[in-house]
Amino acid sequence: MRRTDPQGHGPVRYGPPFPGDGLPVLPELTAVLAAAAGRPDAQFIGGGPALLDAACGYWARRGLPAAPDQVAAAPGAPVLLHALTAAIGGDVLVPRPCAAWWAPQMRTLGRSVFHVATPAECGGVPDPYALLETVRRVRAEGGDPRLLVLSVADDPTATVAPPELLHETVEAAAGEGLHLISDETWRDTLHRPQDTVLLSPAEMLPDRVTVVTDLCGALLPPGWPAALARFPANASGAALRARVLDVLTALGARIAEPVAAAAGYALGEPEPVTERLTAAVRLHARVATAAHGAVVAAGCLALPPRAGRHLYVDLGPLRTALGAHGVGDAQELEDHLTARLGMPTPGGHRFGDDLAALRVRLDTGALLGDTPGEREISLRSPEPLELPHVRRALTLVGSIFDDLRDDAQRREPPR
Repeated sequence: MRRTDPQGHGPVRYGPPFPGDGLPVLPELTAVLAAAAGRPDAQFIGGGPALLDAACGYWARRGLPAAPDQVAAAPGAPVLLHALTAAIGGDVLVPRPCAAWWAPQMRTLGRSVFHVATPAECGGVPDPYALLETVRRVRAEGGDPRLLVLSVADDPTATVAPPELLHETVEAAAGEGLHLISDETWRDTLHRPQDTVLLSPAEMLPDRVTVVTDLCGALLPPGWPAALARFPANASGAALRARVLDVLTALGARIAEPVAAAAGYALGEPEPVTERLTAAVRLHARVATAAHGAVVAAGCLALPPRAGRHLYVDLGPLRTALGAHGVGDAQELEDHLTARLGMPTPGGHRFGDDLAALRVRLDTGALLGDTPGEREISLRSPEPLELPHVRRALTLVGSIFDDLRDDAQRREPPR
């Protein structure tokens, strides 16, 4: 009998880990953190002046100028999203699938969360017509949709939304009076930045978009929580920031001084930080491309990864073979592949996808080696795919998916 409420598989406490880069911490970051370790206090609520100035410089270099009174900092993007959701109120719209940490922040506040289908070519941004239909339906049923959360560079699908689609969705959201939160955690991890156009919704609709960036996407290790929010430069943006600071105060959400020092250093983008980021993105891009080739060759479906440290795989074509292993839904697929691959392989239901859909996210950080030494070698190698430990990990992925493909072919009825 299939599980309906599996013990030990709750969507929050047992949710998927953040897809870290799997690499040793940059020594220059460690030095900055260590130098500030004697500071026993935390930052002001919303961040201290030095951190906010560094954040303004970071955004200005990306075409999103901001003044310090437009910015707030907190210990992690989940805290910021929680505060924003509380401050804005109403029901929330998100794409399907979406980052695993979004919906729990909203539901803990008692907000209704409505998933909206994404187009075939990318994730992270709802299809504009599906968005309009969902808003209409929610309002007809007595709901109060006020907020749309999206991500141009997406977790979990690792895709980047094309500007023309983003523009249509932003226009549709504006026409319905929605406020937008743009999660831009992965914007600095484009695999081919020279070939990929990434626009922020804040460039298209500056008066109604709040940008959120978790620095562990590109600049800090996941265990050093720091995130930023950039509010619209108008009266409503100032009022929203004030309400968010009230919520952060109630939560006691302050960044530790040593982490703030490291964040400020990283946001300044000195040469060691930019060199490490470039090398890490290049490494993850190559491994993600190789993993994508392996799963597609086995008959699975997956959009080519364009950003981040992950890819999203649909094993629906192998359903027959998986059924022979007792796998009939995303939770069972998560259990099966996690055990066989020896690494976390969260099912699509963690990201708001249908439990019946056989989808998983694969994180490339787990394919770079088992020890810090191996991962450092992967980072520095001109040909990381030729390293024995990387080749071994990719071979394991390919062989497991190939076995499922072969099982599926054997079970096909004769023509």
